[in-house]
Amino acid sequence: MATIAVASSLAHARLGSHLFRASAAFRARLTKPPPSLSPPRRLMTPLSARFSSSGALRASGRCSSSGDDDIVILGIETSCDDTAAAVLYYLFSDYLFLSIKEELLAQYGGVAPKMAAEAHSLVIDQVVKQALENANMEENDLSAVAVTIGPGLSLCLGVGVRKARQVAGKFTLPIIGIHHMEAHALVARMVEKELKFPFLVLLISDYAGSLTDRRSTSGGHNLLILARDLGHYVQLGTTIDDAIGEAYDKIARWLGLDMRKGGGAALEGLAHEGDADSIKFSVPMKQHKDCNFSYAGLKTQVRLAIESSNINMSDPISSASCLDRASRANIAASFQRVAVFHLEERCERAVKWALNIEPSIKHLVVSGGVASNQYVRTRLDHVARKNDLQLVCPPPSLCTDNGVMIAWTGIEHFRLGRFEIPPPACEPEDSVLDLRPRWPLGEEYSEGRSTSRSLKTARMHPSLTSIIQASSQQL
Repeated sequence: MATIAVASSLAHARLGSHLFRASAAFRARLTKPPPSLSPPRRLMTPLSARFSSSGALRASGRCSSSGDDDIVILGIETSCDDTAAAVLYYLFSDYLFLSIKEELLAQYGGVAPKMAAEAHSLVIDQVVKQALENANMEENDLSAVAVTIGPGLSLCLGVGVRKARQVAGKFTLPIIGIHHMEAHALVARMVEKELKFPFLVLLISDYAGSLTDRRSTSGGHNLLILARDLGHYVQLGTTIDDAIGEAYDKIARWLGLDMRKGGGAALEGLAHEGDADSIKFSVPMKQHKDCNFSYAGLKTQVRLAIESSNINMSDPISSASCLDRASRANIAASFQRVAVFHLEERCERAVKWALNIEPSIKHLVVSGGVASNQYVRTRLDHVARKNDLQLVCPPPSLCTDNGVMIAWTGIEHFRLGRFEIPPPACEPEDSVLDLRPRWPLGEEYSEGRSTSRSLKTARMHPSLTSIIQASSQQL
């Protein structure tokens, strides 16, 4: 087993050797800095010769080339407030990756779409260039380009998609449109070789909500998904108002915490100092026997508790007295206990539903930014063990938005022939792009529909699952 090198613009980081496999040929290379991790040039036969003349998406069957398992994918992610790119090299089921990520707009309480898009535009060329340089590769070495096309903020998605199409068009590369939430789910298959379909997934993304339309983004969303196969998902539960990531972020700000490392991490740290049973917050949606999530009411309870404790929400915790800090810690701990218990209850029910549909399930995958929270992992591991399942969580660096998950999902679909032909080399700047800001991952489970759901469905794109199934039926 080999340690995988992750290269960024600031430093070289090492991930645990138990997470990844690499072929013997790569083990020697891993003793050198990341730029030496260069695969042989032209790993694959040019793919343009294998496209259908109609230009339609190929949606079934494995790629027939003898180089099928030699795949190099550039992944690009700009769905919200992170500009990320990664080069992932897949060689006969062994893989290593190098990635670079730029974090944007951390100082804002939400994401202003226009400002975020402008920030993406300023760095996207350099981020992609650096990812390729760190991998010691050129665009000619790529097999395809994968890029997030939804869900997310349209203006932000557009920056990544334009860059992906620019690279793909110039170098005659196929392009793979990626569902952001599917990528969060599938990256677990990269780090856990035993993870086979079907499996249950809880996606708990960080809050990165738009200042104009929170639910149009992929950030700050909760999903319970039964992954039956690649591209075949059943939605067991979803967010009906506010998600847990948003609640963590908002309450961390109310408590005056340092947000530079994220609200979730800050609140979890403060909660260690508090008494989780000091305030009896009500558990959300106790009367609804479904798998949907709601945190708006809990947020209101916490705000009222802060006001009744005479905590000044504009004062940073660094200036709080010992008594004031203790009050804030008790609120943080009590909130976290109830917030995560709500996750546990929904997961328990989802496990029963999922096993009823697919009795062979062996794994519960928890991914997304909030999955980095150790208290969340500990409690959900208890749920998994109680139901004879194995909990699988990607490492924290792969839980937040990143280019690696996009590249990996691109590989998964590419190996089944799901890609589009190269775009034109000189595409007009005003070309209409395929962007899907409101894009469900799977079809909703009939028992999962809640009378309490308030999530708007207007202008929502057909689900990824329905698109793939329709494409398969046409072949």
